[in-house]
Amino acid sequence: MADFVAAVDQGTTSTRFMIFDHGGNDMGRHQLEHQQILPRPGWVEHNPVEIWERTQTVIRTVLYEHRLTVTDLAALGITNQRETTVVWNRRTGRPYHNAIVWQDTRTDRIASALERSGKGEVIRRKAGLPPATYFSGGKIQWILENVDGVREAAERGEAIFGNTDTWLLWNLTGGTAGGVHVTDPTNASRTMLMNLTTLDWDDELLSFFGIPRAMLPQIRPSSDPDSYGVTAAHGPFTGAVPLTGDLGDQQAATVGQVCFAPGEAKNTYGTGNFMLLNTGTELVRSRAGLLTTVCYQFGDQSPVYALEGSIAVTGSAVQWLRDQLKIINSAAQSEMLARQVDDNGGVYFVPAFSGLFAPYWRSDARGVIVGLSRFNTDAHIARATLESICYQSRDVAEAMAKDSGVALERLKVDGGVTENDLCMQLQADILGVPVSRPTVAETTALGAAYAAGLAVGFWRNTDELRENWNESRCWQPTWPSEQREAGYDRWKRAVQRTFDWVDLD
Repeated sequence: MADFVAAVDQGTTSTRFMIFDHGGNDMGRHQLEHQQILPRPGWVEHNPVEIWERTQTVIRTVLYEHRLTVTDLAALGITNQRETTVVWNRRTGRPYHNAIVWQDTRTDRIASALERSGKGEVIRRKAGLPPATYFSGGKIQWILENVDGVREAAERGEAIFGNTDTWLLWNLTGGTAGGVHVTDPTNASRTMLMNLTTLDWDDELLSFFGIPRAMLPQIRPSSDPDSYGVTAAHGPFTGAVPLTGDLGDQQAATVGQVCFAPGEAKNTYGTGNFMLLNTGTELVRSRAGLLTTVCYQFGDQSPVYALEGSIAVTGSAVQWLRDQLKIINSAAQSEMLARQVDDNGGVYFVPAFSGLFAPYWRSDARGVIVGLSRFNTDAHIARATLESICYQSRDVAEAMAKDSGVALERLKVDGGVTENDLCMQLQADILGVPVSRPTVAETTALGAAYAAGLAVGFWRNTDELRENWNESRCWQPTWPSEQREAGYDRWKRAVQRTFDWVDLD
């Protein structure tokens, strides 16, 4: 058997390629950023062609540096930024428009119109999602209505849709020369178009957005030896590697954190934050502002569901300090600056740049900094930024406890922000529970590799994957409960100040 399993992790700010051995160890990686295109306030786009080019480069770089060939790889998995929407021509392979990123808010009127018409309740019942700018359905509708010729091409079966997993799978398996047009239930469940019970596209939901069914990829299991074909010989692998795993990034991180039992939860800290709670094969409908989503589906087994709290702006708030305010030169400096003060000095920052996602779902919200006095410095703003990451995560944890009836006892964490020790200590203090980081921090790529490897027998079962998980660091809460609750009360008051800023009528 081949020695390694590989994974492409196509994220919001970059694309990486990683290889893992049987112990789940990182044996090689390369990563490249891509451009963030911001044509108007609230609009966020990526160039799909640039993403495909970056993907080819990172794959070729790792294979070359480690002297690997396709025979060294047992399987390949894909994980991706979810909801980011690509529409392209199946004959030419050219996108009709830049990818519309999950953070983009141009579809706010589409979402609010669905809510006013009463269709929102149907979407919640069938798809487990509220009408929101976050999801793919409204983005597809916007492209169909605003880009010349796409509606006609879609009716002819030429214009096809995919999130970035589908875009890369299509290109990796041949593109215009027979590329496979597929996705998995975790990605499909983020469109507002898939029925959570049937795991298929729903005609009533499609009618809400005016989307022809022929545009949509076939939905296949997240891990399956026959799911996605093999890589094309003329691509970056120059030969056939089985493509056997596909998971949206947050579900992939849940698999990478081996949260296979109901009640197990993880929180990924990236551009945004995403907390998932495994609810098993039971479809739990949220009453507290969370999303019901597919966690994974392995082969012909029943799908496993999750409750998810999606937060739009966390790590990107630190990038805002660097790129817009220019009070730090790198994300790592946020910790050094925030450590210059003992507390936030009464400052609270709610970074609702794209509105508020879970558990509020307020697309009319915009960011605020409150509590400022002449006493405050850039260090207080930096500390308030780190605290905002943690307070938003507590909002989600509180909602999960209401929906599941189970209080969080420990939180597994992963993603880039977990390298910030102060932020993770603040997370433990604000939640009041231990926060645990694994040895392999890149759990998103690891989860995609696990899904691919399980399909071909590289790993026998999920018990074997659990043996690979090891703790790198654990932060224990230190704040007294009075401080914790007083801080959270002021945070909730700050959140109220963000509402009703944008007129959506």
